Formats: sequence, C-alpha cells, structure tokens
Amino acid sequence: MNKKESYEITGDHHHSTSIKTPLRANAFEKSDDEKIKNIQHYFKMIMEEMGLDLTDDSLSGTPYRVAKMYVKELFYGLNPSNKPKISTFENKYRYKKMLIEQNINIDSACEHHFLPIVGFANVAYVPKNKVIGLSKINRLVDYYARRPQVQERLVLQILDDLQEILETKDVIVSVTAKHLCVSSRGIKDQSSFTTTLEYGGCFAESATRNEFLNIINNQKL
Repeated sequence: MNKKESYEITGDHHHSTSIKTPLRANAFEKSDDEKIKNIQHYFKMIMEEMGLDLTDDSLSGTPYRVAKMYVKELFYGLNPSNKPKISTFENKYRYKKMLIEQNINIDSACEHHFLPIVGFANVAYVPKNKVIGLSKINRLVDYYARRPQVQERLVLQILDDLQEILETKDVIVSVTAKHLCVSSRGIKDQSSFTTTLEYGGCFAESATRNEFLNIINNQKL
C-alpha cells in the first residue's frame, strides 16, 4: 500500500499519540524570519502549481502574507517561547467556590486539513491556595488554540496546564467549535459543531459538573 492509499483509508480519523503537539526535536532551530522566508517560497510554488499568476498585483504579496500569518499569528502557539507568562496569587479571600471564565474565543486550525476551527471555550476551577488573573486564562486558551490542533487534545492541554499552574485537580474545560473541514469539504455539513469536555478533581462529581454545565448553558450577558 502506498502513502496516498494509506491517507485515503485513514481519512479524517484522529490518531493523536500524546497530549503534546507532535513536534520535531529541531523545530525551533530556525528563526521566525527564516521560517517566513522558506514558507513564502514554498507557498508561492503551491500557488503557481494551481495555475495562479503571481505577477498580478492582487496575488504578488500573498505568499509572504500567508507565511507571516502562519508563523506570527495563526500558529504562534507552536513555539514555547510565545507561551504567556502566567502569574498566580495567594488566595487571600479564601474563595473556595467555582470560578468560571466563559465564552473565550477559539481561533484554531485542524491539523488534518489546515482549515479553521472556530468557537469558544469555557473554563472553571475551584481555588485552593492559588488564584489566577482572569485574562491569563484567555491568553492560555488562545496559546494552545494557535497551532494545528485536534479538539480533544486542545481541551487536555488547557486542563493539564491549568491544573499544574493552580496546583489543583479541580479544573474543568469545555470547547464548542465549528470545523470547516466538516462544513466546507467532505460531508459539507453547515450546521454541525463539536463539543469536548475534560475535567478532574471535584468536577468528577456529577453534581459539581452539572452546576458548571447549567451555568454555561444558561448564563447570558
């Protein structure tokens, strides 16, 4: 069986081997500028193979714009040096109830087709000795979203990191998103969306988990 046949059989199945995004050992030996230059070159070749005339003013700058977007914007979360600095604070208020950050924008890309994944995340935790600035949760979600992703891995990465930062297992993460690899190709289902949910600690108890789900499903501003 050749590689093309293998890819066709595999199709859209998810074959994630780890919670970590698969990266080569030398993934960050090149600078961002070097990567942009190389991607620009190869994306120009892709456009030319599709028959586009890059001498046209509208297309001439596209290879550079795409390359810069990949490295600096859409996939900036691949590089650990871009991870937001997350400061925690002593829980001086001794707040021990659920804290929820809702409707956090998800702007990611499917690692199988490099098509957009757009939606939102809801994150909650029950503080113990540490609390975190609310905007830091949003930044952490965006960091993990900004890479070629599988939605199941995304919720696990956010959950695992927050549990480590906050030094508690009492964290829950939900992501609801629309995948353009479903809506614009293949089955071309325009109305469906995907929801993933991961949790630990007290959220393993159905009453606590249901409290979270009821809040995110009913709360509106």
